[in-house]
Amino acid sequence: MKILAFETTCDETSAAVLEGRVLRSNAVFSQIRLHRRYSGVVPELASRAHLEKIPFVLKGALGAAGCRLPLRAGAFDAVAFSRGPGLPGALMVGRVAAEAAAGLARAPLIGVSHLEGHLLACEFEGAKASRPLEFPLLALLVSGGHTELWHARGYGDYRVLGRTRDDAAGEAFDKVAKLLGLPYPGGPSVEKAAARARGEGPGFPRPHMEGTWDFSFSGLKTAVSYYLAGRLGQDFYKRALRLPPAEAALVCRGFQDAVAETLVKKTAAAARKLGLRRIAVGGGVSANGALRRAFGALEGLEVRFSEKAYCSDNAAMVALCALRRLEAGKFANSVKVSPELDRPGWAI
Repeated sequence: MKILAFETTCDETSAAVLEGRVLRSNAVFSQIRLHRRYSGVVPELASRAHLEKIPFVLKGALGAAGCRLPLRAGAFDAVAFSRGPGLPGALMVGRVAAEAAAGLARAPLIGVSHLEGHLLACEFEGAKASRPLEFPLLALLVSGGHTELWHARGYGDYRVLGRTRDDAAGEAFDKVAKLLGLPYPGGPSVEKAAARARGEGPGFPRPHMEGTWDFSFSGLKTAVSYYLAGRLGQDFYKRALRLPPAEAALVCRGFQDAVAETLVKKTAAAARKLGLRRIAVGGGVSANGALRRAFGALEGLEVRFSEKAYCSDNAAMVALCALRRLEAGKFANSVKVSPELDRPGWAI
């Protein structure tokens, strides 16, 4: 099977061609430079950038895969796109592009979950989907907009155990970086600063949310803000006051350790409670080295991460989701899910 896929949920414009289990191309345009001046993603600007760049990204993906424009009937067995969750305007750009491509190629159109894509990205090894997941397993999907625990019982068969009640982990990284005056995106900036720390850093709270598998990181972000206010004054951000680099590194280390410990302990506890020995971790935050080391220290559990090239948003994972649906003879609206997953703009 040959699949063309589009990914436009947030601030990466991506198109990919998957043939069988071999990735022929995976073109990605990142909007980081566009949004850096605002220290976060501006939805309207993101949508316009997707609209501007998607023809060039598509042309690059097709060219790298040895495909030609214009698309003709039979060029692809299916065309896939991320149907959500994501920014509404950005999602619309990807959907319209996929509908046009599917019409030209006379191929079925498959909408898939962006979050399922982050899970299945764990199957890629280089340019091949050669590491099929072994079910059942516990999935931790952790990104800028989402932090969720899933009980995955098979392809397309997922039950949400818990999700963030406020800030996602990646969002908290971005906000803490902004408080410290570090550049967007916050995850890499905080990790880089934390690596320079000489010591453990402040003992920020671990928001474990006892009695639930949900997450909450807004309080941790607030704790960092209070710490900075205590060191620099209540109006530190308005006055653009910043800690010396060495002390800022310690704050980054303390914050990063708190996030990693919270994610790892809750995920491991959920896996053991359900009697699962396999864990899969995907999403942009899964590229964080401290988080990977913390999971690597777990005993009695098998933990798999997606390769760093596939942690951020990309169309390769979208194509793989579509391939799994085609192999199972299922399309987007016929996949078995728990009721809480079936909500507008999200349903797998």
